[in-house]
Amino acid sequence: MAAGTLLTPFFALFTVAMIVPVGYALWLSLFTEKQSVLGFDGPRTVFDGLGNYATALGDQAFRDGFWVLLGYCALYLPLMIGGAIALALLLDTALARARRFFQLALFLPHAIPGLIAALIWIYLYTPQLSPVVAAMEAGGIGFDFFSAEGTLPSIVNIALWQWLGYNVVIFYAALQAVDRSLLEAATVDGAGNWRIAFSVKLPLIRSSLVMVLLFTVIGSLQLFTEPLILSRGSGSAVTSTWTPNMYAYSAAFERNDYGLAAAASVLIALVAAVLSFVVTRFTNRRKEARP
Repeated sequence: MAAGTLLTPFFALFTVAMIVPVGYALWLSLFTEKQSVLGFDGPRTVFDGLGNYATALGDQAFRDGFWVLLGYCALYLPLMIGGAIALALLLDTALARARRFFQLALFLPHAIPGLIAALIWIYLYTPQLSPVVAAMEAGGIGFDFFSAEGTLPSIVNIALWQWLGYNVVIFYAALQAVDRSLLEAATVDGAGNWRIAFSVKLPLIRSSLVMVLLFTVIGSLQLFTEPLILSRGSGSAVTSTWTPNMYAYSAAFERNDYGLAAAASVLIALVAAVLSFVVTRFTNRRKEARP
């Protein structure tokens, strides 16, 4: 009885914030608006079944958005996970006096909203305004951050700047929970810092690695804020349908096709669920395969 009372607020909030919106999106995705044959009446909402799903899947722009996400993940995931692990290991072995400062310095960008972060980096990417671009040009380095080739690295850089410190904190907290007697035993056995890091520390924080990888993959599928800001007035190669989320946003608020937007959102959620399942199963199998 007491447990049920304590859990009631959670289930109520979960229903309102999760179940109801998802159910409404599913329901909305089954309907579309059509004009009358003669065109004298206004648009009518009619049941379309899986028509919106077929339209989204048949749209080249929607499919191309997933290819963009694939390239984004291929560049972003190794840099994010590898960089966060490396920095966390460095913090774990650094002098105690410097740890607090570097933790704060790394985490501060995460406290800045994504919209503000994107605006800051647009300024830093813009020629004639950015001291970064001026310094690169002075050094003989020419790079257009808004070009078709430079847009993806530019967005990856913004995401790294904002989320790297957050993941470093997670990994560092996990490393701090490692039993120090195990590290001392490895040191006594003659293991060096590299061997301790890869053979002792990383296997012991495997659950944190899986969690960060899973959340990073899901977050990558939701890429929206950074490319949306870059697409507005910066002259970049980002279009209004550059990512699947931007496609859904464009369908809803530029074309007023809410059924198509809902169908696209449901498809994105399905892809995220499938990838989450694949990542979880893959990591579990590797764990079971270990002797």
